[in-house]
Amino acid sequence: MRTADWLASPWRRRVAAAMAGALPVLAFPAPGLWWLAYVALVPWMLLVRTAPTGRRAVCDGWLGGFGFMLAMHHWLLPNLHVFTFVLAGLLGALWAPWAWLVRRFLAGAPSPGRVAAALLVVPSGWLAIELVRSWQGLGGPWGLLGSSQWQVEPALRLASVGGVWLISFLVVAVNAAVTVLVSVRRSRAPALSGLVAAALATSAVWLWSPRPGIRDEVRIAVVQPGVTDGPDNRFAREEALTRRLAGHNLDLIVWGESSVGFDLADRSDLADRIAALARQTDTNILVNVDARRSDRPGIYKSSVLVGPDGPTGDRYDKMRLVPFGEYIPARSLLGWATSVGEAAGEDRRRGTEQVVFDSGNGLRIGPMVCFESAFPDMSRHLAQEGAELLLAQSATSTFQQSWAPEQHASLAALRAAETGRPMAHATLTGVSAVHGPDGERVGSWLGTDESTTAVYEVPLASGTTPYVRFGDWPVHTALLVLLAWGAFDGVRAVRLRRADPPAPAPPARTAHGSPARPAR
Repeated sequence: MRTADWLASPWRRRVAAAMAGALPVLAFPAPGLWWLAYVALVPWMLLVRTAPTGRRAVCDGWLGGFGFMLAMHHWLLPNLHVFTFVLAGLLGALWAPWAWLVRRFLAGAPSPGRVAAALLVVPSGWLAIELVRSWQGLGGPWGLLGSSQWQVEPALRLASVGGVWLISFLVVAVNAAVTVLVSVRRSRAPALSGLVAAALATSAVWLWSPRPGIRDEVRIAVVQPGVTDGPDNRFAREEALTRRLAGHNLDLIVWGESSVGFDLADRSDLADRIAALARQTDTNILVNVDARRSDRPGIYKSSVLVGPDGPTGDRYDKMRLVPFGEYIPARSLLGWATSVGEAAGEDRRRGTEQVVFDSGNGLRIGPMVCFESAFPDMSRHLAQEGAELLLAQSATSTFQQSWAPEQHASLAALRAAETGRPMAHATLTGVSAVHGPDGERVGSWLGTDESTTAVYEVPLASGTTPYVRFGDWPVHTALLVLLAWGAFDGVRAVRLRRADPPAPAPPARTAHGSPARPAR
Protein backbone atom coordinates (compact mmCIF):
# COMPACT_ATOMS: atom_id res chain seq x y z
CA MET A 1 0.00 0.00 0.00
CA ARG A 2 1.34 3.42 -0.94
CA THR A 3 1.85 5.99 1.80
CA ALA A 4 -0.65 8.34 0.18
CA ASP A 5 -3.31 5.60 0.17
CA TRP A 6 -2.63 4.73 3.81
CA LEU A 7 -2.93 8.40 4.81
CA ALA A 8 -6.21 8.75 2.94
CA SER A 9 -7.96 7.58 6.08
CA PRO A 10 -8.57 10.66 8.30
CA TRP A 11 -7.85 8.73 11.50
CA ARG A 12 -4.61 7.29 10.17
CA ARG A 13 -3.49 10.73 9.13
CA ARG A 14 -4.31 12.15 12.56
CA VAL A 15 -2.31 9.43 14.29
CA ALA A 16 0.59 9.94 11.88
CA ALA A 17 0.60 13.69 12.56
CA ALA A 18 0.67 13.20 16.34
CA MET A 19 3.46 10.63 16.11
CA ALA A 20 5.50 12.79 13.74
CA GLY A 21 5.16 15.74 16.12
CA ALA A 22 6.38 13.62 19.06
CA LEU A 23 9.52 12.42 17.25
CA PRO A 24 11.79 15.43 18.09
CA VAL A 25 11.49 14.67 21.82
CA LEU A 26 13.93 11.80 21.36
CA ALA A 27 16.67 14.38 20.76
CA PHE A 28 16.33 15.62 24.35
CA PRO A 29 17.48 13.88 27.53
CA ALA A 30 17.05 11.18 28.61
CA PRO A 31 17.23 9.50 25.14
CA GLY A 32 19.69 12.24 24.17
CA LEU A 33 19.75 11.49 20.43
CA TRP A 34 20.82 15.09 19.74
CA TRP A 35 21.67 14.41 16.08
CA LEU A 36 18.05 13.37 15.44
CA ALA A 37 16.92 16.98 15.88
CA TYR A 38 18.28 17.86 12.42
CA VAL A 39 15.88 15.47 10.66
CA ALA A 40 13.18 14.89 13.31
CA LEU A 41 10.79 17.45 11.79
CA VAL A 42 11.07 16.00 8.28
CA PRO A 43 8.26 13.39 8.60
CA TRP A 44 5.93 16.03 10.04
CA MET A 45 6.78 18.52 7.28
CA LEU A 46 6.42 15.88 4.57
CA LEU A 47 2.96 15.06 5.90
CA VAL A 48 1.91 18.71 6.05
CA ARG A 49 3.11 19.56 2.54
CA THR A 50 0.86 16.82 1.11
CA ALA A 51 -2.25 18.12 2.88
CA PRO A 52 -5.02 18.49 0.26
CA THR A 53 -6.26 21.77 1.77
CA GLY A 54 -5.02 24.51 4.04
CA ARG A 55 -7.56 23.41 6.66
CA ARG A 56 -6.11 19.88 6.61
CA ALA A 57 -2.59 21.32 7.03
CA VAL A 58 -3.73 23.38 10.02
CA CYS A 59 -5.19 20.23 11.57
CA ASP A 60 -1.92 18.34 10.93
CA GLY A 61 -0.05 21.15 12.63
CA TRP A 62 -2.34 21.13 15.66
CA LEU A 63 -2.13 17.35 16.08
CA GLY A 64 1.64 17.38 15.60
CA GLY A 65 1.94 20.12 18.20
CA PHE A 66 -0.26 18.08 20.53
CA GLY A 67 2.05 15.09 20.07
CA PHE A 68 5.14 17.20 20.68
CA MET A 69 3.77 18.81 23.85
CA LEU A 70 2.41 15.54 25.23
CA ALA A 71 5.68 13.70 24.63
CA MET A 72 7.73 16.57 26.05
CA HIS A 73 5.62 16.72 29.22
CA HIS A 74 4.56 13.09 29.52
CA TRP A 75 6.12 12.89 32.99
CA LEU A 76 3.31 15.17 34.23
CA LEU A 77 0.70 12.44 33.65
CA PRO A 78 0.93 10.87 37.14
CA ASN A 79 0.31 14.31 38.67
CA LEU A 80 -2.05 16.16 36.31
CA HIS A 81 -3.71 13.08 34.82
CA VAL A 82 -6.27 14.00 32.14
CA PHE A 83 -5.38 17.67 32.45
CA THR A 84 -2.04 16.86 30.77
CA PHE A 85 -3.95 16.08 27.58
CA VAL A 86 -5.92 19.31 27.90
CA LEU A 87 -2.73 21.35 28.21
CA ALA A 88 -1.10 19.52 25.29
CA GLY A 89 -4.15 20.19 23.14
CA LEU A 90 -4.21 23.88 23.99
CA LEU A 91 -0.49 24.40 23.43
CA GLY A 92 -0.49 22.21 20.33
CA ALA A 93 -2.73 24.74 18.60
CA LEU A 94 0.30 27.06 18.39
CA TRP A 95 1.70 24.89 15.59
CA ALA A 96 -1.42 25.21 13.42
CA PRO A 97 -0.31 28.42 11.63
CA TRP A 98 3.23 27.05 11.30
CA ALA A 99 1.89 24.04 9.41
CA TRP A 100 -0.08 26.38 7.15
CA LEU A 101 3.22 28.13 6.36
CA VAL A 102 4.90 24.81 5.57
CA ARG A 103 2.17 23.89 3.11
CA ARG A 104 2.10 27.41 1.67
CA PHE A 105 5.79 27.22 0.74
CA LEU A 106 6.51 23.53 0.16
CA ALA A 107 3.32 22.01 -1.25
CA GLY A 108 3.36 20.57 -4.76
CA ALA A 109 6.46 21.42 -6.79
CA PRO A 110 7.70 24.72 -5.29
CA SER A 111 9.99 26.88 -7.37
CA PRO A 112 13.60 27.48 -6.28
CA GLY A 113 12.66 30.97 -5.19
CA ARG A 114 9.84 29.71 -3.01
CA VAL A 115 12.14 27.12 -1.44
CA ALA A 116 14.73 29.79 -0.68
CA ALA A 117 12.04 31.88 1.00
CA ALA A 118 10.86 28.83 2.95
CA LEU A 119 14.31 28.43 4.51
CA LEU A 120 13.77 31.82 6.15
CA VAL A 121 10.03 31.96 6.76
CA VAL A 122 9.43 28.43 8.09
CA PRO A 123 12.13 28.65 10.82
CA SER A 124 10.90 32.17 11.64
CA GLY A 125 7.40 30.78 12.18
CA TRP A 126 8.81 28.14 14.52
CA LEU A 127 10.64 30.80 16.55
CA ALA A 128 7.40 32.79 16.83
CA ILE A 129 5.79 29.73 18.40
CA GLU A 130 8.68 29.29 20.83
CA LEU A 131 8.42 32.96 21.77
CA VAL A 132 4.70 32.72 22.54
CA ARG A 133 4.92 29.54 24.57
CA SER A 134 7.90 30.92 26.49
CA TRP A 135 5.46 33.05 28.46
CA GLN A 136 5.49 31.46 31.89
CA GLY A 137 1.69 31.47 32.02
CA LEU A 138 1.70 28.99 29.10
CA GLY A 139 4.25 26.71 30.72
CA GLY A 140 7.46 28.57 29.91
CA PRO A 141 10.28 27.74 27.49
CA TRP A 142 10.62 24.07 28.41
CA GLY A 143 11.66 21.95 25.45
CA LEU A 144 12.77 24.67 23.04
CA LEU A 145 14.13 22.77 20.05
CA GLY A 146 17.58 24.33 20.35
CA SER A 147 17.88 23.01 23.92
CA SER A 148 18.33 19.51 22.52
CA GLN A 149 21.85 20.56 21.45
CA TRP A 150 23.09 21.27 25.00
CA GLN A 151 26.10 18.96 24.69
CA VAL A 152 27.16 19.93 21.15
CA GLU A 153 30.08 22.34 21.33
CA PRO A 154 29.43 24.23 18.05
CA ALA A 155 25.79 24.69 19.06
CA LEU A 156 26.84 26.07 22.46
CA ARG A 157 29.01 28.57 20.62
CA LEU A 158 25.95 29.62 18.61
CA ALA A 159 24.11 30.10 21.90
CA SER A 160 26.75 32.61 23.02
CA VAL A 161 25.87 34.70 19.95
CA GLY A 162 22.10 34.35 19.65
CA GLY A 163 20.97 32.26 22.60
CA VAL A 164 19.02 29.05 22.29
CA TRP A 165 16.86 30.87 19.71
CA LEU A 166 19.64 30.88 17.11
CA ILE A 167 20.13 27.14 17.54
CA SER A 168 16.40 26.51 17.09
CA PHE A 169 16.32 28.62 13.93
CA LEU A 170 19.20 26.73 12.31
CA VAL A 171 17.85 23.31 13.33
CA VAL A 172 14.45 24.05 11.74
CA ALA A 173 16.13 25.49 8.62
CA VAL A 174 18.14 22.28 8.23
CA ASN A 175 14.96 20.21 8.59
CA ALA A 176 13.24 22.32 5.93
CA ALA A 177 16.19 21.88 3.57
CA VAL A 178 16.23 18.10 4.09
CA THR A 179 12.47 17.97 3.46
CA VAL A 180 13.00 19.62 0.08
CA LEU A 181 15.93 17.33 -0.77
CA VAL A 182 13.84 14.20 -0.28
CA SER A 183 10.63 15.43 -1.88
CA VAL A 184 11.23 18.18 -4.47
CA ARG A 185 13.86 17.15 -6.97
CA ARG A 186 13.67 20.25 -9.17
CA SER A 187 14.41 22.63 -6.27
CA ARG A 188 17.31 20.87 -4.61
CA ALA A 189 19.82 23.61 -5.44
CA PRO A 190 18.48 26.20 -2.96
CA ALA A 191 18.07 23.47 -0.33
CA LEU A 192 21.72 22.47 -0.72
CA SER A 193 22.70 26.12 -0.63
CA GLY A 194 20.76 26.49 2.63
CA LEU A 195 22.63 23.59 4.20
CA VAL A 196 25.95 25.06 3.09
CA ALA A 197 24.94 28.47 4.49
CA ALA A 198 24.07 26.89 7.86
CA ALA A 199 27.41 25.10 7.96
CA LEU A 200 29.29 28.29 7.04
CA ALA A 201 27.43 30.34 9.66
CA THR A 202 28.23 27.78 12.35
CA SER A 203 31.90 27.71 11.27
CA ALA A 204 32.12 31.51 11.28
CA VAL A 205 30.72 31.64 14.81
CA TRP A 206 33.13 28.91 15.86
CA LEU A 207 36.13 30.78 14.47
CA TRP A 208 35.33 34.40 15.31
CA SER A 209 32.86 34.63 18.17
CA PRO A 210 34.47 35.89 21.39
CA ARG A 211 35.15 33.33 24.09
CA PRO A 212 35.00 33.98 27.82
CA GLY A 213 38.38 34.82 29.31
CA ILE A 214 39.08 32.58 32.32
CA ARG A 215 40.37 34.76 35.13
CA ASP A 216 39.93 32.76 38.34
CA GLU A 217 38.54 29.63 39.93
CA VAL A 218 36.26 28.97 42.90
CA ARG A 219 35.43 25.83 44.82
CA ILE A 220 31.76 25.16 45.45
CA ALA A 221 29.97 22.19 46.92
CA VAL A 222 26.52 20.84 46.12
CA VAL A 223 24.58 18.98 48.82
CA GLN A 224 22.10 16.45 47.41
CA PRO A 225 20.23 14.63 50.22
CA GLY A 226 18.27 12.28 47.99
CA VAL A 227 14.74 11.07 48.61
CA THR A 228 13.70 11.62 52.24
CA ASP A 229 10.46 11.55 54.17
CA GLY A 230 9.37 15.02 55.29
CA PRO A 231 11.18 18.35 55.85
CA ASP A 232 12.66 17.36 59.23
CA ASN A 233 14.35 14.23 57.90
CA ARG A 234 15.51 16.13 54.81
CA PHE A 235 17.09 18.85 56.95
CA ALA A 236 18.83 16.27 59.15
CA ARG A 237 20.27 14.52 56.08
CA GLU A 238 21.49 17.82 54.59
CA GLU A 239 23.05 18.71 57.92
CA ALA A 240 24.90 15.39 58.14
CA LEU A 241 26.17 15.65 54.55
CA THR A 242 27.31 19.26 55.00
CA ARG A 243 29.45 18.35 58.02
CA ARG A 244 31.53 16.16 55.72
CA LEU A 245 32.62 19.29 53.82
CA ALA A 246 34.64 20.68 56.71
CA GLY A 247 38.25 21.33 55.71
CA HIS A 248 37.57 21.39 51.95
CA ASN A 249 38.49 25.08 51.59
CA LEU A 250 35.25 26.02 49.85
CA ASP A 251 33.90 29.34 48.60
CA LEU A 252 30.21 28.37 48.73
CA ILE A 253 27.93 25.48 49.69
CA VAL A 254 24.61 25.12 47.85
CA TRP A 255 21.51 23.24 49.00
CA GLY A 256 18.62 22.45 46.66
CA GLU A 257 15.13 23.86 46.29
CA SER A 258 12.85 23.49 49.33
CA SER A 259 15.85 22.30 51.33
CA VAL A 260 14.40 24.13 54.36
CA GLY A 261 10.69 23.66 54.93
CA PHE A 262 10.26 26.31 57.65
CA ASP A 263 10.64 30.07 57.79
CA LEU A 264 14.01 30.73 59.45
CA ALA A 265 12.62 33.77 61.25
CA ASP A 266 10.13 31.49 62.99
CA ARG A 267 12.55 28.62 63.48
CA SER A 268 15.62 30.23 64.97
CA ASP A 269 16.82 26.76 66.00
CA LEU A 270 17.19 25.78 62.34
CA ALA A 271 18.90 29.08 61.51
CA ASP A 272 21.36 28.41 64.36
CA ARG A 273 22.08 24.88 63.10
CA ILE A 274 22.83 26.16 59.58
CA ALA A 275 25.04 28.93 61.02
CA ALA A 276 26.93 26.27 63.02
CA LEU A 277 27.53 24.39 59.76
CA ALA A 278 28.83 27.60 58.16
CA ARG A 279 31.29 27.98 61.06
CA GLN A 280 32.32 24.34 60.91
CA THR A 281 32.97 24.44 57.15
CA ASP A 282 34.15 28.08 57.19
CA THR A 283 31.81 28.65 54.23
CA ASN A 284 28.55 30.48 53.65
CA ILE A 285 25.61 28.24 52.75
CA LEU A 286 22.89 29.05 50.21
CA VAL A 287 19.69 27.32 51.27
CA ASN A 288 16.19 27.47 49.82
CA VAL A 289 13.23 28.12 52.09
CA ASP A 290 9.78 26.90 51.01
CA ALA A 291 7.45 28.11 53.74
CA ARG A 292 4.86 30.59 54.84
CA ARG A 293 6.67 33.79 55.76
CA SER A 294 6.30 35.43 59.14
CA ASP A 295 6.78 38.99 57.90
CA ARG A 296 4.17 38.93 55.11
CA PRO A 297 1.23 36.76 54.02
CA GLY A 298 1.62 33.74 51.79
CA ILE A 299 4.07 30.99 50.94
CA TYR A 300 7.33 31.90 49.17
CA LYS A 301 10.22 29.95 47.72
CA SER A 302 13.33 31.91 48.61
CA SER A 303 17.08 31.57 48.19
CA VAL A 304 18.59 32.62 51.53
CA LEU A 305 22.29 33.00 52.33
CA VAL A 306 23.37 31.88 55.80
CA GLY A 307 26.77 32.71 57.28
CA PRO A 308 28.51 31.92 60.58
CA ASP A 309 26.33 34.47 62.36
CA GLY A 310 23.04 33.35 60.79
CA PRO A 311 21.09 34.64 57.77
CA THR A 312 23.05 37.45 56.12
CA GLY A 313 19.96 39.31 54.90
CA ASP A 314 20.59 38.36 51.26
CA ARG A 315 17.39 36.84 49.89
CA TYR A 316 15.80 36.15 46.53
CA ASP A 317 12.11 35.28 46.23
CA LYS A 318 11.16 33.14 43.22
CA MET A 319 9.47 35.25 40.55
CA ARG A 320 8.29 32.80 37.90
CA LEU A 321 6.16 30.03 39.25
CA VAL A 322 5.31 26.66 37.72
CA PRO A 323 1.74 26.70 36.34
CA PHE A 324 -0.45 24.22 38.24
CA GLY A 325 2.54 23.01 40.27
CA GLU A 326 2.93 26.23 42.29
CA TYR A 327 -0.14 28.18 41.28
CA ILE A 328 -3.25 27.67 39.16
CA PRO A 329 -3.83 30.24 36.40
CA ALA A 330 -7.36 31.65 36.58
CA ARG A 331 -8.05 29.55 39.65
CA SER A 332 -11.74 30.51 39.61
CA LEU A 333 -12.06 28.76 36.22
CA LEU A 334 -9.40 26.04 36.42
CA GLY A 335 -9.42 25.27 40.11
CA TRP A 336 -11.02 21.92 39.31
CA ALA A 337 -7.53 20.73 38.31
CA THR A 338 -6.87 20.08 42.00
CA SER A 339 -9.55 17.39 41.98
CA VAL A 340 -8.04 15.38 39.11
CA GLY A 341 -4.34 15.69 39.94
CA GLU A 342 -1.74 17.08 42.30
CA ALA A 343 -2.14 20.73 41.31
CA ALA A 344 -1.27 23.44 43.82
CA GLY A 345 -3.84 23.67 46.60
CA GLU A 346 -2.66 27.20 47.42
CA ASP A 347 -0.88 29.64 45.12
CA ARG A 348 2.70 30.51 45.99
CA ARG A 349 3.56 34.22 46.11
CA ARG A 350 5.92 35.85 43.60
CA GLY A 351 9.05 37.86 44.19
CA THR A 352 9.38 41.25 42.55
CA GLU A 353 12.97 41.45 41.28
CA GLN A 354 16.08 39.45 40.60
CA VAL A 355 18.95 39.77 43.04
CA VAL A 356 22.73 39.49 42.78
CA PHE A 357 24.55 39.28 46.06
CA ASP A 358 27.98 38.68 47.52
CA SER A 359 28.20 35.13 48.80
CA GLY A 360 31.45 35.76 50.65
CA ASN A 361 35.06 36.19 49.56
CA GLY A 362 33.84 38.66 46.92
CA LEU A 363 32.03 36.02 44.81
CA ARG A 364 28.91 37.53 43.25
CA ILE A 365 26.17 34.96 42.63
CA GLY A 366 22.88 35.12 40.74
CA PRO A 367 20.32 32.67 42.15
CA MET A 368 17.32 31.24 40.32
CA VAL A 369 14.84 28.70 41.60
CA CYS A 370 13.99 25.53 39.65
CA PHE A 371 11.76 26.38 36.66
CA GLU A 372 13.47 29.76 36.24
CA SER A 373 16.59 28.17 34.74
CA ALA A 374 14.53 27.53 31.60
CA PHE A 375 14.23 31.27 30.92
CA PRO A 376 17.17 32.72 28.93
CA ASP A 377 16.27 36.30 29.85
CA MET A 378 16.65 35.67 33.59
CA SER A 379 20.23 34.40 33.41
CA ARG A 380 21.07 37.12 30.89
CA HIS A 381 19.79 39.80 33.28
CA LEU A 382 21.83 38.35 36.15
CA ALA A 383 24.97 38.42 33.98
CA GLN A 384 24.28 42.04 33.08
CA GLU A 385 23.95 42.84 36.79
CA GLY A 386 27.39 41.43 37.52
CA ALA A 387 26.78 37.82 38.56
CA GLU A 388 29.96 35.76 38.28
CA LEU A 389 28.27 32.44 39.06
CA LEU A 390 24.72 31.47 38.13
CA LEU A 391 22.85 29.12 40.44
CA ALA A 392 19.63 27.16 40.09
CA GLN A 393 18.20 25.46 43.17
CA SER A 394 15.84 22.75 42.02
CA ALA A 395 13.71 19.81 43.13
CA THR A 396 12.29 17.23 40.73
CA SER A 397 11.66 14.45 43.24
CA THR A 398 8.03 14.20 42.08
CA PHE A 399 9.29 13.10 38.66
CA GLN A 400 12.19 10.97 39.90
CA GLN A 401 11.87 8.07 37.45
CA SER A 402 11.13 10.20 34.37
CA TRP A 403 13.13 12.17 31.82
CA ALA A 404 12.47 15.44 33.68
CA PRO A 405 15.57 15.54 35.97
CA GLU A 406 18.02 15.13 33.10
CA GLN A 407 16.12 17.55 30.87
CA HIS A 408 16.21 20.13 33.64
CA ALA A 409 19.91 19.67 34.43
CA SER A 410 20.86 20.05 30.75
CA LEU A 411 19.48 23.60 30.69
CA ALA A 412 22.41 24.80 32.80
CA ALA A 413 24.74 24.18 29.84
CA LEU A 414 22.67 26.49 27.61
CA ARG A 415 22.42 29.25 30.22
CA ALA A 416 26.17 29.09 30.88
CA ALA A 417 27.05 29.23 27.18
CA GLU A 418 24.62 32.09 26.53
CA THR A 419 26.03 34.28 29.29
CA GLY A 420 29.67 33.22 29.45
CA ARG A 421 29.15 32.56 33.17
CA PRO A 422 29.42 29.17 34.88
CA MET A 423 26.23 27.71 36.26
CA ALA A 424 25.50 25.22 39.03
CA HIS A 425 22.26 23.24 39.12
CA ALA A 426 21.75 21.97 42.68
CA THR A 427 18.87 19.62 43.41
CA LEU A 428 17.43 17.67 46.31
CA THR A 429 17.26 14.32 44.54
CA GLY A 430 19.24 14.72 41.29
CA VAL A 431 20.23 15.42 38.69
CA SER A 432 22.75 18.00 40.01
CA ALA A 433 25.29 19.40 37.57
CA VAL A 434 27.81 22.20 37.01
CA HIS A 435 28.79 23.73 33.67
CA GLY A 436 31.61 26.12 32.84
CA PRO A 437 31.49 29.46 30.98
CA ASP A 438 31.48 27.75 27.56
CA GLY A 439 28.71 25.39 28.61
CA GLU A 440 31.17 22.54 29.10
CA ARG A 441 30.52 20.02 31.86
CA VAL A 442 32.52 20.53 35.06
CA GLY A 443 32.96 17.36 37.08
CA SER A 444 30.35 14.62 37.09
CA TRP A 445 26.59 14.76 37.38
CA LEU A 446 24.92 13.52 40.57
CA GLY A 447 22.23 11.07 39.49
CA THR A 448 18.79 10.52 40.92
CA ASP A 449 19.98 7.50 42.92
CA GLU A 450 22.64 9.40 44.89
CA SER A 451 22.56 10.97 48.36
CA THR A 452 25.88 12.71 48.65
CA THR A 453 27.93 15.87 48.24
CA ALA A 454 30.20 16.92 45.40
CA VAL A 455 32.92 19.56 45.23
CA TYR A 456 33.50 21.39 41.96
CA GLU A 457 36.37 23.60 40.89
CA VAL A 458 34.52 26.13 38.78
CA PRO A 459 36.29 28.51 36.37
CA LEU A 460 35.14 32.13 36.47
CA ALA A 461 35.17 34.19 33.29
CA SER A 462 35.29 37.81 32.25
CA GLY A 463 33.91 39.53 29.20
CA THR A 464 30.44 39.79 27.70
CA THR A 465 28.95 37.44 25.14
CA PRO A 466 27.11 38.83 22.09
CA TYR A 467 23.90 37.31 23.44
CA VAL A 468 24.18 39.20 26.73
CA ARG A 469 24.97 42.39 24.82
CA PHE A 470 22.35 42.17 22.06
CA GLY A 471 19.69 39.94 23.60
CA ASP A 472 17.06 37.96 21.69
CA TRP A 473 17.91 39.35 18.27
CA PRO A 474 17.13 36.06 16.41
CA VAL A 475 13.54 36.26 17.66
CA HIS A 476 13.23 39.90 16.63
CA THR A 477 14.70 39.09 13.21
CA ALA A 478 12.26 36.19 12.80
CA LEU A 479 9.31 38.44 13.56
CA LEU A 480 10.57 40.98 11.00
CA VAL A 481 10.88 38.19 8.42
CA LEU A 482 7.28 37.16 9.03
CA LEU A 483 6.06 40.75 8.81
CA ALA A 484 8.02 41.36 5.61
CA TRP A 485 6.68 38.17 4.03
CA GLY A 486 3.13 39.04 5.09
CA ALA A 487 3.42 42.51 3.56
CA PHE A 488 4.96 41.15 0.35
CA ASP A 489 2.35 38.43 0.01
CA GLY A 490 -0.46 40.93 0.65
CA VAL A 491 0.81 43.37 -1.98
CA ARG A 492 1.29 40.51 -4.44
CA ALA A 493 -2.26 39.29 -3.92
CA VAL A 494 -3.65 42.78 -4.54
CA ARG A 495 -1.65 43.11 -7.78
CA LEU A 496 -2.85 39.74 -9.02
CA ARG A 497 -6.46 40.69 -8.43
CA ARG A 498 -5.99 43.95 -10.30
CA ALA A 499 -4.22 42.22 -13.19
CA ASP A 500 -7.07 39.77 -13.76
CA PRO A 501 -9.74 41.48 -15.93
CA PRO A 502 -13.28 40.98 -14.67
CA ALA A 503 -15.24 38.33 -16.48
CA PRO A 504 -17.59 39.82 -19.14
CA ALA A 505 -21.16 40.09 -18.00
CA PRO A 506 -23.61 37.78 -19.83
CA PRO A 507 -25.80 39.55 -22.40
CA ALA A 508 -29.17 40.70 -21.17
CA ARG A 509 -32.12 38.73 -22.46
CA THR A 510 -35.56 39.85 -23.50
CA ALA A 511 -38.73 38.57 -22.01
CA HIS A 512 -38.82 35.96 -24.80
CA GLY A 513 -35.39 34.65 -23.87
CA SER A 514 -33.47 36.03 -26.89
CA PRO A 515 -30.47 38.32 -26.39
CA ALA A 516 -31.35 41.97 -26.41
CA ARG A 517 -30.07 43.97 -29.35
CA PRO A 518 -27.79 46.87 -28.61
CA ALA A 519 -29.33 50.27 -28.97
CA ARG A 520 -28.50 52.07 -32.20
